[in-house]
Amino acid sequence: MSETGTTRRSADDSVPLGMRIAGAWSWRILVLVAALAVFGFLVVQLRLLIIPVLVAVVLSALLVPFKNFLVRHRWPRWAAIATAELGTIVVVAGLLFLVVTQVYSGFDDLRNQSITSFNDLKAFLASSPLQVSEADFNNYVSQIWTSIQQDSSALISGAAAVGSSVGHVLTGVLLTLFSTLFMLIDGKRIWAWLVHVFPRRARAAVDGAGRTGWATLQSFVKVQILVASIDAVGIAVGAAILGVPLAIPIGVLVFLGSFIPIIGAVVTGAVAVFIALVYNGWVIALIMLGVVLLVQQVEGHILQPLVMGTAVKVHPLAVVLAVAGGSMVAGIPGAFFAVPFVATLNVMINYIAGGAWRTAPPVSASPPGDGSEPPSATPTTPPSLEKEPSTDA
Repeated sequence: MSETGTTRRSADDSVPLGMRIAGAWSWRILVLVAALAVFGFLVVQLRLLIIPVLVAVVLSALLVPFKNFLVRHRWPRWAAIATAELGTIVVVAGLLFLVVTQVYSGFDDLRNQSITSFNDLKAFLASSPLQVSEADFNNYVSQIWTSIQQDSSALISGAAAVGSSVGHVLTGVLLTLFSTLFMLIDGKRIWAWLVHVFPRRARAAVDGAGRTGWATLQSFVKVQILVASIDAVGIAVGAAILGVPLAIPIGVLVFLGSFIPIIGAVVTGAVAVFIALVYNGWVIALIMLGVVLLVQQVEGHILQPLVMGTAVKVHPLAVVLAVAGGSMVAGIPGAFFAVPFVATLNVMINYIAGGAWRTAPPVSASPPGDGSEPPSATPTTPPSLEKEPSTDA
């Protein structure tokens, strides 16, 4: 052995084994963090493109099984796709139309009642033992509003990330619709292309991980819609029984807010209680608060553990941290995608770490979960895909 090699070996031997292992891990972790930072930077820069595509992926997770259900019942493939796409548009448009008409019809009455309640509150505080003058009251309101603006800066920036103008919003909606349509039409080829981007030795792991992740995403979307519907119906019915106005818009707001864990429940519940306080007084508001808390307790202690827990398999602490981190990084979109992203990533990592892909059959050209049956642990083609008509791409 040369003198240089001997010197290098002696230098390496002088470093403790634990330090050498830590150094080897350190530079790899730094490279990984740098890659993630670059990826995050690209996501932020292309957010107006990426957010609609992610929304399309979530919609596809719901609509692909519905499309395949229609195809298996001898619907023409084009009719099944059109029904799934147009049906989604009709449902969303119907909810928006219902909310707008309800709010428009009761807006004047609610505005007048809000002004009256606001003046009554100032008069009560001025005559109470607290002796809060109008100047002090306005000062307190200004401080509270400033605090709300500061604490909600992340959510406001996230809303702006979706589109800072009407043109951006319309572009995002069109991108979402077109992306969803092409995922329904040509999802198999899209997935096959993505798998074949990876090296040949990694394709089995990527394909299997994608299938298990897609199955988890499908379960999450379906269960989340069920949970959101139960929350919306429970709170809307409670508001209607108590005579709180705008019960239907409150129900729709609760339904949409339920897709953002923790934050959505708090905000939508607060809106329901606030409307009850302004319009019906503090007694009805307290009862409305009890209804909201009851529904949320049923969701948190019964629906989430029994239904959502089996579908997502993510610890509640991970859900809280994911929502908080997602809202800080990307505002409302980050809070919305945090839980499905963490749940999907969790099962994909577990699948790859399990090593079942090492003995898997060759990778097929079908996308993950495009059949009616959830994918198995190995990336084989589901039998339901083989029954689809030959015209399927």
